[in-house]
Amino acid sequence: MPIFDYNADDAIGSVYSVDTGTVLVSVSDVDALRGMQVNHLVVLRSSRAGQHLIGLINKIMRKALVGVSENEQDGDEIQDERAVVENIVRVTLIGTLVDAVGTEQNVFRRTLETVPEIDAPCFMLGGERLTAFMRAISKQIVEGQEPLSLGKYTLDEEADAWIDGNRFFQRHAVVVGSTGSGKSWTVARILEQVAKLPNASAILFDIHGEYSTLDGNGISQLKVAGPGDLAAGRTLTDGVLYLPYWLLTYEEMLAMLLDRSDQNAPNQAMVFNREVIGAKRTYLEENEKKDVLANFTIDSPVPYSIEAVLAKLYACDTEMVPGAGNRDKQGPFHGKLTRFIQRLESKIADRRLGFLFSAGDDAMRYEWMQELATILLGSTTVRGVGGVKIIDFSEVPSDILPLIIGLVARVVFSVQQWTEKDRQHPVALLCDEAHLYIPERHESGVSEEGLKSFERIAKEGRKYGVGLTVISQRPAEVNRTVLSQCNNFVAMRLTNAEDQAVIRRLMPDTLGSFAELLPILDIGEALVVGDAAILPSRIRIDEPTKRPTSATVDFWDRWAEEAIESGIVDGVEALRKQQTTKA
Repeated sequence: MPIFDYNADDAIGSVYSVDTGTVLVSVSDVDALRGMQVNHLVVLRSSRAGQHLIGLINKIMRKALVGVSENEQDGDEIQDERAVVENIVRVTLIGTLVDAVGTEQNVFRRTLETVPEIDAPCFMLGGERLTAFMRAISKQIVEGQEPLSLGKYTLDEEADAWIDGNRFFQRHAVVVGSTGSGKSWTVARILEQVAKLPNASAILFDIHGEYSTLDGNGISQLKVAGPGDLAAGRTLTDGVLYLPYWLLTYEEMLAMLLDRSDQNAPNQAMVFNREVIGAKRTYLEENEKKDVLANFTIDSPVPYSIEAVLAKLYACDTEMVPGAGNRDKQGPFHGKLTRFIQRLESKIADRRLGFLFSAGDDAMRYEWMQELATILLGSTTVRGVGGVKIIDFSEVPSDILPLIIGLVARVVFSVQQWTEKDRQHPVALLCDEAHLYIPERHESGVSEEGLKSFERIAKEGRKYGVGLTVISQRPAEVNRTVLSQCNNFVAMRLTNAEDQAVIRRLMPDTLGSFAELLPILDIGEALVVGDAAILPSRIRIDEPTKRPTSATVDFWDRWAEEAIESGIVDGVEALRKQQTTKA
């Protein structure tokens, strides 16, 4: 049965101007005008039978038109004037509701096959009709698939707000909001629903360990090894990740080790390249990997001994060769590698980088990377544990954080890329605090190398089943190339003008005014726009089952307590040991 069964008497006004996607409606009923609000929905009768156009109110105006009578005027003064008041409502058309398509009834489409005719009636969408319309949209999204529920529509809190899970992850997404707006809450809500799917595969990069409360029920916790994990001998079976140096590409290693301002930098890079290739060749020969030996490159993820490379570099740096008069002379690289060797030795000795250089003999096995990839990419069914993996990077030094997160993303993408098309299992990467490692402006080679991985995923990930969700409180500081590839936006309250401007530019032109709501949204409220949301909507996000530990501290209430137990002493010891108390 059609939802919209309006009578002509129900009209609040009529169309008097039509543009490509904008309609001006003249409203004669003052009471109806008072009941209208910006960003509410209206219905316009289409020129095609069985169709109605849905519009979003973006401006309500009252104009006073002053006219002059034809009576004679005395000098410059008007003898007779009359004021005419005109009520104008500007409406942005956002789609069409078709009464029936085949056997389906009340089908909403984000297209405009027609525009309304001049004097076409305009109706308010509210009450039971609004509820029926919202439910029709929700039903249209969830039919034939597991739904992804966000919460309730602000326009009608009786109707559940669903989005298309396929399009949300296929077309990449952005979740933004100022501190305290409910951003982490929203991410937890999405993750909990992903985790319920029997073959889910998703990875969340947790920078501050705030999602540690989300565990079990399809969610597993991993962490990049810190100094405390090295001392305790924790391994992958304990949920501790090592990312050995041989996973890094040649350029990534140089970004971490090479000082480009050093006049010997070209020599250092060339010798390092040569010795790494030699060390990888030695490993493959010893393990009789003849098929790989014929095709490997400097960037192939093949284990090699960093100690052997260091010994070769030292030999080149101190090499003496026969010279004239039976006297030895300095070799071609004598003394030119000293600073590079010192930097490499310093990195190897840094316990904060133990996850790179102290992974142990286990990580030197040829099969180790397959095991790591299975952990990262495997679904719930494959691994027998949570298909949603939350990786805690809180103990990774901030100066190389972009490189290490980029490394994990690159490993995921590369394995997917080289997997046969019919055997690829889709995986989603959720990037919390993305502005820290997907920056708009990179100031070092380390951040530049990490950024390259995300730019490639943003551009090509959909082809290989890798989805990207960018999560940030400062979208103005996130790389524009990555953001421009995202077609879904969950925008919570943003108070910074620069951040608002970024989101406004990314939204479709017809919905630019919709972004004006960003600074006045309530905590836990979001504007949802994009391919996954059939209708651009203001949604109140439902509470997740388990809250992240990112809740804002109540300063005043905490200060007002009579007595509190201080954790300062334990905090100082944790700082010294480079190990969190929860570890």
